[in-house]
Amino acid sequence: MDKKDLAIIDRLQRDGRISISELAASLNMSDTPCIRRIRKLEQDGVISGYAAQLDPHKAGFNVIVYAAIRLSENSDTAAERFETAVAKLPEVMECSVITGSHDYLLKIVARDLPAYERFVKKSLGSLPAIAGIESTLVLKQTFSRTALPLSAN
Repeated sequence: MDKKDLAIIDRLQRDGRISISELAASLNMSDTPCIRRIRKLEQDGVISGYAAQLDPHKAGFNVIVYAAIRLSENSDTAAERFETAVAKLPEVMECSVITGSHDYLLKIVARDLPAYERFVKKSLGSLPAIAGIESTLVLKQTFSRTALPLSAN
């Protein structure tokens, strides 16, 4: 990736709805080379998709929880089964393999605390590979970024 590619993805991650003409003009390019670069970035997987960013609270999800998960066994098979099962749970927004006393960290949204309790008891907690769940409730989210710091040193 060169400087133009970085400038394109920096702008697109901050405003995915920008028109090609406006994007190209802001980078002193014509439309065709700009489109060509965007398509290449998409084909290479640098740009993995486009989506609207929603405010969870305004969409009715008033609870955000980070759940640290410990598996009952550390094997590739157990990890694969867990990851496949968790990917099917729409409340789980993120799933990360971590180091330390837990194996995974999940970011989970719920409409309210009773909904989170039901989710833990009926969905997450029923997965056979889980030995323990430690939940941390977010009291207030001060900010959340979606743009990568491409221009940071």
